[in-house]
Amino acid sequence: MRFGLRLIEYLGSVPDLVRLAVAGEKAGFDSVWFPHDTFMRHTWVTTSAVAAATKRIRIGSVGTNPYTTHPVELATYAATLDELSGGRFILGMGLHTLDMIGWAGVDASDYLQRHREAVHLIRGLWRGEVMEYDGEVYQWGPECYLRFKPLRPDIPIYLSAFGEDFLRLSGEIGDGSLPMITPPASAGQMIAPIREGLAARSDHPESYVVSGCGWLSLSTERAAASEVMKNLAAYFGPYLEDRALRAIGLSASDFAPLRELVDAGNMEQARERVTPSMLRLGISGTPAEVIAQIRELAEAGVNEVNLGGPLGPDPEEAIRLMGEEVIPAFRD
Repeated sequence: MRFGLRLIEYLGSVPDLVRLAVAGEKAGFDSVWFPHDTFMRHTWVTTSAVAAATKRIRIGSVGTNPYTTHPVELATYAATLDELSGGRFILGMGLHTLDMIGWAGVDASDYLQRHREAVHLIRGLWRGEVMEYDGEVYQWGPECYLRFKPLRPDIPIYLSAFGEDFLRLSGEIGDGSLPMITPPASAGQMIAPIREGLAARSDHPESYVVSGCGWLSLSTERAAASEVMKNLAAYFGPYLEDRALRAIGLSASDFAPLRELVDAGNMEQARERVTPSMLRLGISGTPAEVIAQIRELAEAGVNEVNLGGPLGPDPEEAIRLMGEEVIPAFRD
């Protein structure tokens, strides 16, 4: 089992996030990830700052999409940051929902074909090819090639995906997949279409990574861990897939009242409406309880647990507990 640390902007300012990433490297995390969410702090800045502040840990984006960012920009961003970090970057591109980019009036109904073509074009640019191309989504001329040589021509691309078709595509064309495992009980149903996509490939990569993106709240006190999970459940719960929610006996309609409260700016009232069942959207509890929940994810087929969300009542303490008690339980 590999361990990723996913740092959301609610954890603090950019300097705070860089400090937490450095703590994650010290604690033994294999990778650190930054969600690329609409109208939030820009991932390119935070990943670049972390690349300069760390030495070992791999650095990735989650959900950098080919709508608000053109594939040319994705290719040059990834190659430049891979050079800065000494070959430690992972391009996590895709979407976990259409809602957020829809806020900006973006029509993402062609997301399957757009991601298929974008991955093809980006990889060709990294290999030094002239990417003259006439596709359904993109039409490029003979001037489309990089004017510099990337440090690596094969920077990993993990796809952030939702829904069976998109998850299947992530297995078919990605080096890894970044499915949301919210709730963790839905991991098996997320992995099944990824495996179908992998089975359709001719290369069958042995190093393929299923980096399950879950929410973590870790503390030595179970009640304290549960309390801070309420913010994530109230804010993001309404955007989760019905089929995933059914794994814990919930549906999107259960979150509709919370969404109305959040949209109206009544976050505290939304928190009060979070039920015990809704707290099962994340991995929460003491170190022993978190270890048990991660073992269940490993049995479901997750080979990298990508832990984000509140992390715990004290994020730095949660990272320390991960390094001292949780991660060692999975090392040979």
